Amino acid sequence: MLKAIDIHKSFGNVDVLKGINLTINKSEVVSVVGASGAGKTTLLQILGSLDKPTKGQVLFDNIDIHKLKPDQLASFRNTKVGFIFQFHQLLPEFTALENIIIPALIARKSRKEAEERAKELMDFLKLSHRSTHKPAELSGGEKQRVAVARALINNPDIIFGDEPTGNLDSKNRDELHKLIFELREHFHQTFVIVSHDQAMAKISDRVLTIKDGIIFS
Repeated sequence: MLKAIDIHKSFGNVDVLKGINLTINKSEVVSVVGASGAGKTTLLQILGSLDKPTKGQVLFDNIDIHKLKPDQLASFRNTKVGFIFQFHQLLPEFTALENIIIPALIARKSRKEAEERAKELMDFLKLSHRSTHKPAELSGGEKQRVAVARALINNPDIIFGDEPTGNLDSKNRDELHKLIFELREHFHQTFVIVSHDQAMAKISDRVLTIKDGIIFS
């Protein structure tokens, strides 16, 4: 599904990524681990089209995503990939349901279709009773599940997680771990997760370690 070929990334004179090669297969759960500053988030942003490599290719179904035109790239980002961040990034003025449907509305789906899909996801994620609540009224675990639903609303092919359990207590962390594999089972979802969370790494299908700008599997 996803292939990175000789990915380099430099910031000024600092070489962060020094020739990353990797392949992600459909329905895999892959953890990317490494010390702080190793380049994990930079790699994730390049794989997810949020940043461009200094050199190299990212192929998604054999299409070089960094050669797409701006409107094509925006469409790709909106429909093909989903993102879950450490801090949920929910909009405080909107309800849980409204936060979830935003990417679907951007994709020009009807509000009815978007809400039907959102309600299906909220039911699966045990959030139906919180649909009209705003983020300030939700627990940390509930906020992160809303963020998961938002990432899934457009049925993306792959979900990128940047420390998704980093702001959760152990109970909610374990629940999110379980949820990731339930989503893989139910929706055949693919996950690439950057994390310091060794518990997540242990249950992943594969673990990729970044050290000195290079991937070790």
